[in-house]
Amino acid sequence: MRKILSCEFNLDTACVELSLEDGMLLSIDCTAVENEVANSMYQRSELDWLIYNNPLAYAELILKGATEKYLKTVTSSKTFEN
Repeated sequence: MRKILSCEFNLDTACVELSLEDGMLLSIDCTAVENEVANSMYQRSELDWLIYNNPLAYAELILKGATEKYLKTVTSSKTFEN
């Protein structure tokens, strides 16, 4: 993977924007990602938290194709047994 020089969420475009060491600029459309991979409000909420609090981790999840695995891990429900 190429080295990421900067990464931030652009509220005006709803995109996470990355600048790579080779001069390439990437823009990840967060709405499109959520529509594709998030199946519940809990998954959307988890992605939103990443977007606002750690956009680099969000971008790395998207670029590595690990979004669905991540969402299954963090939004799994646990049952209570008596």
